[in-house]
Amino acid sequence: MAPNTDLNTGMRSEIQKKWSKFTYQEVSALKNKDDLVAQLQAKYGFDKAQAQRDVDAFANGRQL
Repeated sequence: MAPNTDLNTGMRSEIQKKWSKFTYQEVSALKNKDDLVAQLQAKYGFDKAQAQRDVDAFANGRQL
């Protein structure tokens, strides 16, 4: 599994485009991939495994 590093500014705008239910404030409050996984579970009703797969697929090839 990739290291759990901080999300950069460019990544935040991509997150908001991909998961449009997130508000700007919610995306701004994300600190790392674990936060994003937890928010996907809360906002979209994904189970943890699905949220983790989505985040990993999104992060693949990107420097988080």
